[in-house]
Amino acid sequence: MLAPSRDETVKNKATLRRVSDTQLEITRVFRAPPRLVFDAWTKPELVSRWWAPASRGVTLVECRADVRVGGTYRYVLQRTPEEQYAFSGTYQELSPPGRLVYTQCLEPFPDPAVLTVTFGELSGGFTLMTSQETYPSKDALDMAIGNGMEDGMAETLDQLDALVSS
Repeated sequence: MLAPSRDETVKNKATLRRVSDTQLEITRVFRAPPRLVFDAWTKPELVSRWWAPASRGVTLVECRADVRVGGTYRYVLQRTPEEQYAFSGTYQELSPPGRLVYTQCLEPFPDPAVLTVTFGELSGGFTLMTSQETYPSKDALDMAIGNGMEDGMAETLDQLDALVSS
């Protein structure tokens, strides 16, 4: 495979594509090898450095994860003490550094999405991340998109790229 040119990686942005009424596909190239991107995706001490969209005044006030099949995670974003958003789920499959499958729900909604994230190696030490997200219903996916998911996700993935490429 060819490595992206320097100009392409500087301009690299996450792409979000609705595949069906209940499925999204998100892709992004990172300027680091899959091992580093996988670690930053799964280790709480690294997740806490990129998972909250900084420009929105949001901080990650809780970041815990038991990264093993059957293990759980919980991340809590906070803008103000009264405005918190908790995301939690269970790890279903771990194949470091290439694949991760887990559930994710925005608490208190009980029905989780299932995320299958792959970290493919590109030449030049780059990683192609692809996230296939399957939501429990069209309404759940519409709500996620309607709540600004795309902009927040793009910013956090830019933050992840800055972290892993440094």
